[in-house]
Amino acid sequence: MAGLSCGIVGLPNVGKSTLFNALTRKSAPAANYPFCTIDPNVGIVEVPDPRLEALSLISNSKKIVPATVTFVDIAGLVRGASEGEGLGNKFLANIRETDAIILMVRCFEDENIVHVAGKIDPIADIEVIHLELILSDLQMIDNILKKVEKQAKGKKEFETLLGVLKQAAAHLNTNQPLRTLELTPEERLELAAYPFLTDKKVIYVANVSESALPSMDNEYVQMVRSYAKKEGSPVICLSAQLEHELSTLDPQDAKAFLQEMGLEDTGLNRLIKTAFDTLGLITYMTTGEVETRAWTIHKGQTAQEAAGKIHTDIERGFIRAEVVAFKDFIDHEGRAGAREVGKARSEGKEYIVQDGDVILFFHNP
Repeated sequence: MAGLSCGIVGLPNVGKSTLFNALTRKSAPAANYPFCTIDPNVGIVEVPDPRLEALSLISNSKKIVPATVTFVDIAGLVRGASEGEGLGNKFLANIRETDAIILMVRCFEDENIVHVAGKIDPIADIEVIHLELILSDLQMIDNILKKVEKQAKGKKEFETLLGVLKQAAAHLNTNQPLRTLELTPEERLELAAYPFLTDKKVIYVANVSESALPSMDNEYVQMVRSYAKKEGSPVICLSAQLEHELSTLDPQDAKAFLQEMGLEDTGLNRLIKTAFDTLGLITYMTTGEVETRAWTIHKGQTAQEAAGKIHTDIERGFIRAEVVAFKDFIDHEGRAGAREVGKARSEGKEYIVQDGDVILFFHNP
């Protein structure tokens, strides 16, 4: 599993490419005009996790393999994208391929950086993007309904799907995203079979100027927080410019610079952690002399399913999992020490894996 993927979206000139460059330490073009990013830039970012270093020291691992997040910097959206304006259709297709949307909005004044609408209004910016995503989903749902209505004639098995699609269309027509539509788990599963844009989780990123640090609060940020609260979406405030500057420093210098600015952690680390939480992802670890590695799974997945992330053969031949909690592994200096004090548990295929479990799988070849 390559980990999760997040599409960074927003109107032109809100700081998307600057943020992407900071995340990936790449140099995507970042210029003061719309459509600077035409093809999506893709970067794979390691998830910061100090637990891996601690495990590696005990196991004498030759290498550390962290979990990863794929970030896609998608071309700036303009009004009319759902009808093909600007790079609309291509832009929307790129978003469909991601797990979550990072919707970046400009929350700072700067007369040297043009705003596509001529003024700073983060809510208007958000609504332009949401409207285009809603219109795109409505087009898609209309096409699906035509097909399903033909298939459903006299067939009861299509009743639930048909009902859900009609509910979804009605909800979209009230200008509401599908992620806010109240559905039963069975109905939500029916809807999840289609890559609707407004059904994806959204993380709002409020891009502030360095002058707003360390509070990262201003009237624009408050507007974004209020908007996001209504739909239960998280907000991360950061300065894309500062994050880019930090990404050019070595870790010790970056840490010192952060402390000087009165900040505890980078905005990028907070963004990655929030993306994991928003998508219900956790990490379990394997460790040994060859490597210490983090594996990304969904909360609620079983030991057997977790084994399948390593190899399908391990999932198929699963016998049991020996599980040690991360803290116990460290406190007792490894698996052998944990076994001695009864902190290594033997779990079956139905065991629900917890974040930070250090697992050794036993399986038939």
